Amino acid sequence: MEDLNYIFSHLLFLILILLHLLHSHPSSASSSYNCPTSLCGATPYSVHFPFRMIDQQPDICGYPGFDLECNSQNSVTLNLPNSGEFLVRNIDYRSQIVQVYDPSGCSADRLLSLDLLGSPFSVSPIRNYTLLSCPVELTTSRFPIVTCLSNSTYSTVATSSVSFAMLMANRSSCQIIGSLWSPVSRYQGQEGLTSNLNMDIFLTWDSPNCQDCVTQGGACGYTNTTMEEVACFDITKKGSKKAMMALIIVSIGLALPAIGISIVMIYYICIDYRSVATWISRNNAAPATAMVTPETTTAISSLVAGLEQSTIESYTKVVLGESMRLPGYGDEDATCSICLSEYDVKDMVRCIPECRHCFHADCIDEWLRMKGNCPVCRNSPSPPPSLTYYNNLT
Repeated sequence: MEDLNYIFSHLLFLILILLHLLHSHPSSASSSYNCPTSLCGATPYSVHFPFRMIDQQPDICGYPGFDLECNSQNSVTLNLPNSGEFLVRNIDYRSQIVQVYDPSGCSADRLLSLDLLGSPFSVSPIRNYTLLSCPVELTTSRFPIVTCLSNSTYSTVATSSVSFAMLMANRSSCQIIGSLWSPVSRYQGQEGLTSNLNMDIFLTWDSPNCQDCVTQGGACGYTNTTMEEVACFDITKKGSKKAMMALIIVSIGLALPAIGISIVMIYYICIDYRSVATWISRNNAAPATAMVTPETTTAISSLVAGLEQSTIESYTKVVLGESMRLPGYGDEDATCSICLSEYDVKDMVRCIPECRHCFHADCIDEWLRMKGNCPVCRNSPSPPPSLTYYNNLT
């Protein structure tokens, strides 16, 4: 049993190795340095070149300005040099867009001071909106307001129409407080008014340009440790090599335990067979030898096999005459005890010499060949010393 436990534990270990290889993310071969991908919490995207997760991936796995962090709430954060920290909702490597939003829930306020200088990103698509601060009584039920930029006294109104903003500033108590570039809103009313400035911010990048590489199924990465040149790596070939290696490992891992189990099973079967054979010989061989005697040998022989043909032919065989008298001890039975048919004139009969019981010759001959004893008294006959007495009978 210890051998079986060892084999099964070895098989389990190999299966775990295979699962690890098969579940490794294919983009883990994103460069010649085999940079691993990274995940943060339940985010629906992985982090790999040009981005890198600080404290999880080495510097060579990311491009300058693309550093991310996984905070204590398991959210990915992007820190822009002049605009502070944003939360990352999604990364689209094919379109080269990173979708971010304000942690406090007011992206419109962050857009007022958004400065992307010193970062590799730009905002797209964008539209310029002019912000107006108007008394609450003026805007109530008349204009859509930007809620997170308003208070109980003044409401903030956003419009993409410069002429409308100038008209409101000249003819009402509204004041222009600034402008911002925001992603294009689908919810614009009359005069370009919108309240939907609290949307996610879509940041794009041009360098490094890996769009064609990702579209073709490859992955970008540095070509050497100087981190000066970026190239596209064919991860399908590495994935094929990994799959082939995994196949070889699982084949060997399954074949060796199977052979080992077969050998162990044959070994135990042989042991059980020898044990059974030994038990039978010990319990049956000796008593059988002790019981064998000359008397029992004769009895056993008569039960197992019939008489030889020469012995059977030595017994009296006669043809019945008109008197129908059997050549026995005066027995007047007129029926053969074997076939239960009545005797008839000229029937051939044979008698067993020791007990003098007679039967049809064909019946008793077949009987003695199989049984070796008398069908009536069950005695085992032996050939008589002389047959002259029976030869004179008619």
